[in-house]
Amino acid sequence: MGGFFGVISNKKCTTDLFYGIDYHSHLGTKRGGMAVLRDDGIIKRGIHSIESSYFRIKFEEELPDYQGNSGIGTISDTDNQPLVFESHLGRFAIVTIGKLNNKDELARELLGKHKNFAEITSGGINPTELVAQIITEGSSFEDGIQLVHNSIKGSCSFLILTDNGIIAVRDAYGRTPVIIGSKTFTDDQGDICNSRAAAVETCSFYNLGYEQEYILGPGEAVMITSDGFKQMLPPRKRLQICSFMWVYYGYPTSSYEGINVDEVRFKLGYQMGQRDDTKLDTVSPIPDSGTCMAIGYAAGKGVPYRNAVVKYTPTWPRSFTPQHQSMRNLVAKMKLIPNTELLRGKEIAFCDDSIVRGTQLRDNVRHLYDYGTGTIHGRISCPPILFPCEFINFSPSHSMMELIARRAILHLEGDANANVGKYVRNDTPEHANMVEYIRKELNLGTLKFCTVEDVVNAIGLPKESICTYCFDGVK
Repeated sequence: MGGFFGVISNKKCTTDLFYGIDYHSHLGTKRGGMAVLRDDGIIKRGIHSIESSYFRIKFEEELPDYQGNSGIGTISDTDNQPLVFESHLGRFAIVTIGKLNNKDELARELLGKHKNFAEITSGGINPTELVAQIITEGSSFEDGIQLVHNSIKGSCSFLILTDNGIIAVRDAYGRTPVIIGSKTFTDDQGDICNSRAAAVETCSFYNLGYEQEYILGPGEAVMITSDGFKQMLPPRKRLQICSFMWVYYGYPTSSYEGINVDEVRFKLGYQMGQRDDTKLDTVSPIPDSGTCMAIGYAAGKGVPYRNAVVKYTPTWPRSFTPQHQSMRNLVAKMKLIPNTELLRGKEIAFCDDSIVRGTQLRDNVRHLYDYGTGTIHGRISCPPILFPCEFINFSPSHSMMELIARRAILHLEGDANANVGKYVRNDTPEHANMVEYIRKELNLGTLKFCTVEDVVNAIGLPKESICTYCFDGVK
């Protein structure tokens, strides 16, 4: 997916920018970058690979070169960014997050207008450069932002660093959050200072002293300065924020639309625990994103919460970081250490955020049985994933058939696209047969998923304001 963070202050912002970007590291795995408008008027830009290291390690020694009062940065799951441009709108740097499904079509249109693309990523056009080129088609930043909203298929939120301030823009349907934070502090000379930040994750605010000030609406654009912000484009009417931000991607201490991630995950588990009559000895999470749900499930069902497997955090990255499935499988195994004393002979419910391919969970189950576990029960905090995400790239799936739920339909129907609507509903024989297929494939004693209704209830927003496309295909 990716995340971004920007800061503007009447004092040096480098430290806040550095740590604010770093607090988005859970959102991306490929590139980390930052750009600062320096005191000498130069936009200093740097980009590093974070596939085998961390953002902090890559940039820490370079910080003296990034001294200025405003800057933006990103943790990216896709392309090299930030990018810097000199244009008829003025000089600017830009970072983006999202997914452009019609990138090739838009690029052909721009090439037909004699535009050029210099940032080629893995043999293809860099989507951040494409967005910047669309913006510069406009007669003003406002005009250019409208062009982006109206032309892309998918989603795109972005920050623009200019000489006059930072422009923060939320995706036209608000699929990803953009939040403004502010702080006032006294510097070492006793002067009162003001700073404002724009972020995807509010967890980036707290240790830096920022308080949430404003949540951008869908399609809204604002110009941020150290003293405040001014609306450039009003919000659009329809909100379609991604439900998977709460289910998986978001950090537990973050909030979107004022709704806390940990609270939503707890409610998902609590709802399931209350209606589950399976006899259990204990409940345990598959760390880390299953933890909050497991605590809620244990509370709702009234069974002990224990850490039957523990993530070894000092060295192992997230399991989906490697591009090759065999390496993802190895990492998934090596990073989770079983607590054998809690496993032997026990009936245990393991809570996880989702099942995409099913490969990692199947391997985890096999290893847990090897340690003498009685029966392993799967409890999943979202519905079966039936549609690859079209909007924020939450899954690296390249084909619909990588989804275990679609493979189940293929097995049951002979056609992965047959009667999909019946499998979406959780009250049909087809849905029950799909879940049973997945249960057998993963060698689980029982398997239960939360429903779309559970997700909507836990988040607390109207169904029409939440994107549940990957579960039910509704756009």
